[in-house]
Amino acid sequence: MARNSYELGVGVSEDHLALADAVSGFVERTITSESVRAAVESTENGKLPYWDALVGQDLLSLHIAEELGGQGAGLLTLAVALEPLGRGLHTGPFVPTALASAVLAQDGGAWARAQLPGLTDGSRTGAVALSSALTGVLRDGALIVDGTADGVPGAASADVLLAPVTVDGAQRWVAFDNVELTVSRQDNIDVLRGAGHLQVDAVEVPAERVLTVSSTRVRSVAAVVLGAEAVGVMSWCVSTAAEYAKTRVQFGRPIGQFQGVKHKCAHMGIALEKARAVLWDAAYALDRDDDTADYAAAIAALIIPDAAVEVAQDCIQVHGGIGFTWEHDAHLYYRRALASRGQLGGRDERAEAVAGYALAGTTLSNELELPAEAERIRAGIRAELAEIAAIDDEDDQLVALGDGGWNLPHLPRPYGRSASPLEQVVISQEIKASGIAMPQLLMGTWAVGAIVPHGDERQKRELVVPTLRGEYVWCQLFSEPGAGSDLASLTTKAVKVDGGWRVTGQKIWTTVAQFAQWAMLIARTSPDKPKHEGITYFVLDMSSPGITVRPLREMTGSALFNEVFLDDVFIPDENVVGAVDDGWHVARTTLAGERVALSQKMEAYATDTDLLRFAIGRDLSPVARYRVGELMAESRAVDVIGSRVVLKQLSGIDVSTTSSVGKLLGMGLGQAISEFIVAELGVAGVVSVPGERSDHAMEQLIAGRATTIYGGTTEVQLNVIGERMLGLPRDAAASA
Repeated sequence: MARNSYELGVGVSEDHLALADAVSGFVERTITSESVRAAVESTENGKLPYWDALVGQDLLSLHIAEELGGQGAGLLTLAVALEPLGRGLHTGPFVPTALASAVLAQDGGAWARAQLPGLTDGSRTGAVALSSALTGVLRDGALIVDGTADGVPGAASADVLLAPVTVDGAQRWVAFDNVELTVSRQDNIDVLRGAGHLQVDAVEVPAERVLTVSSTRVRSVAAVVLGAEAVGVMSWCVSTAAEYAKTRVQFGRPIGQFQGVKHKCAHMGIALEKARAVLWDAAYALDRDDDTADYAAAIAALIIPDAAVEVAQDCIQVHGGIGFTWEHDAHLYYRRALASRGQLGGRDERAEAVAGYALAGTTLSNELELPAEAERIRAGIRAELAEIAAIDDEDDQLVALGDGGWNLPHLPRPYGRSASPLEQVVISQEIKASGIAMPQLLMGTWAVGAIVPHGDERQKRELVVPTLRGEYVWCQLFSEPGAGSDLASLTTKAVKVDGGWRVTGQKIWTTVAQFAQWAMLIARTSPDKPKHEGITYFVLDMSSPGITVRPLREMTGSALFNEVFLDDVFIPDENVVGAVDDGWHVARTTLAGERVALSQKMEAYATDTDLLRFAIGRDLSPVARYRVGELMAESRAVDVIGSRVVLKQLSGIDVSTTSSVGKLLGMGLGQAISEFIVAELGVAGVVSVPGERSDHAMEQLIAGRATTIYGGTTEVQLNVIGERMLGLPRDAAASA
């Protein structure tokens, strides 16, 4: 059975899914609400009663390389384990210790290596001060350190403490033994994790304890470790809010049925998926030690902390008064999110870090690491495509692509290639590498996607084959003036007559109807049946008598959309797709394809390429640089969500709602980028100014307003996410 992605966490591989399940089970059995509440009331900062049991899970060594005595699974695997620990509100020194060992492992010096066994077997604990007011002076080969550091998580119980020290204007990382420092407890907004004030008075630190790891890399590792725990906080908040919204009844209905609550919960789920994506990306990059790993980590540091705080706030809001009580756990998660965000610094600093990488021209790879099987099938695919690429005649090449099943390879043969998800990825990569210009099937993609599983052999032969060869243009006659996205409320009627059907009605927002030879049409054939029944799916020859196409001029001034009037149009019986009155089922096949297609970035609208083309080399204000950082981080999140969708499909995971998340974020991002560029241009953003590419920016701004409308408006998509991802009840009218 396919697994729903929402419940699975950061990981996408089978090993990671199994680890997440195991840690979740441990948390549920061991970190009880009683132990958490006991920790809330405790004034002790030491190890908790379940520390030995947690250490016994052998999680502290996950991320440490095998040559350093660890399991060699990497930071990504540690992040997979940290999410369920964060969800369970782990209160002990695990996270500070894991962070300390991860930093020491990045250093790799002899002294640092010697500390790892004690930190990974739980006999010693660690802590990291991510900021400090410590200064050092070199004297006789040693570093003399003075100063303070505030708010260091886990400091009171730590055996080894790491902190930045300013030496001759540069920052160096130094390791201290707890006996060298004075540690005093500080009140912490996170009442479950003690924070300490460090007082350092003329401590002589030997050279071996002055680490070589950079401050940038320390912050990158912290973004992953603290970010993973914050993602766990978000996961608890999302599921808890959704469960409450399902069961809390107000005004005679579950509050999750009210659109305001449903959309708030959906936004929480979207934020969680986005945070998981950038966390996965950063941890994966650090494990590979890519040149751009710190860039990926900077994006995680920008997105996750604020998202965790916002989601925790929304969890309290959904719960209302009960969420504001001390007895409810929501405030404990809110406090944890606030504390983690505080550790990673101010948002302006984090946004500037991302902007700095982006404006310097640093780019992040979108290449997927595929299983070894990919290379075994690549050679054959490459050879077949090379033969097609060698065809000189364009029409002959289109026929070869269509007949070879290359256009929609996931379809069964002979229309596709019966390609597995992995084969589809390889085919896409190899087509791009070959330079072959693929036909733009547009709506034909969805027509074929419906006819192949539901149509008869004649329809497949006479409609699918020519479409795949690029011979037919299709349009989609679904939406109506009074129904919009609510297709079940359509009023176009098809009345049975001898040999076929007579169709009367009006369709709207029909793309390329003025150029199409064929149309997908749904019409009501049994008006007495419930609204989702009594609908039939037809294919319609657009040259049939009684069809009037009237172009609709859009905001852009062009007329891509149309309204189509059907006046007693005859459709023969042979053009019914599937069974009569079963058109809703057939139509959902088409719509499912549309949702996936629109979840990706669309180059016709503004993308990060447009943003960087505009911003690089321009004298931007600090506020504008801040916004560039935000937009580039959002763009990366959309890219990585797309990559994770592919990898989840390879693992057989249901990605339907994740695709809706990608569509929402991607389309909203395009609008935000064009709005930023036009606003920054000032006058040049609203009139044509030579050299500013302002015409292009204005066109993208105006055209981009459609992206959050077609293919399902933002509001409809939020309903879908709330209902299908989080299980919230459908609207009262829809469920009646």
